[in-house]
Amino acid sequence: MNELTVAEATESIYASLRADNADLDAHIAALKAALAREGKKQAMFDPTRLVQNNRAGRKLMQAYFRQRGVSVSFSE
Repeated sequence: MNELTVAEATESIYASLRADNADLDAHIAALKAALAREGKKQAMFDPTRLVQNNRAGRKLMQAYFRQRGVSVSFSE
């Protein structure tokens, strides 16, 4: 498997979210590996690019990613 950067893995997740969560778990795993390689603790997402950009949607995303070992925050 190709080693992705955090930015590339994040773009894959945006695409997956737009495609009704297709292969989301695989993209989360790639993001987790990219974060570890780059020594980062948290993934940053732009809430305007999310399909469900409300508080409930962001909290659901954070909880789902947290269960898979990735901490998520959102830019302002």
